[in-house]
Amino acid sequence: MNVNDVLKGKTAVAGNSGPVATVKPDDTVADAVAALREHNIGALVVTSDGSSIVGVISERDVVRRLAEESTNVLARTVSEVMSTELRTCAMTDELADLARQMTDSRIRHLIVTTDDEMVGIISIGDVVKSRLDQLEYEKARLAEENEQITEYIQTGR
Repeated sequence: MNVNDVLKGKTAVAGNSGPVATVKPDDTVADAVAALREHNIGALVVTSDGSSIVGVISERDVVRRLAEESTNVLARTVSEVMSTELRTCAMTDELADLARQMTDSRIRHLIVTTDDEMVGIISIGDVVKSRLDQLEYEKARLAEENEQITEYIQTGR
């Protein structure tokens, strides 16, 4: 299973058919927190023009700053709090490789790009859900195969 499969699955789910949720670098952290809550997500891509990526602001970024500065962080701009070390992946990347990369780097989100243009975002939750779905499918397939073999042994057909 690869990134393309996951993104297709995400767009098939109601409420996930829109573009990647973004925020502008000069928006306040309070605006970003409101957008995270509104979209029920853990990270926003930071872009000034909707296509060039300048960073990512996540719940982690906000919580770390809250621990340092208390609620004063909410008045700061997104550009002051965002992460700028960006990790990206391609549509053809395999989920097992992404899971390893996310675990090793201790990150939860990868921006999906094609020809240096953002086309989606993959979270560790997306990777885990896809793997669980794959295991459930395999379990059902094996159960059906087991039933067919058992019937063949018992009936000879």
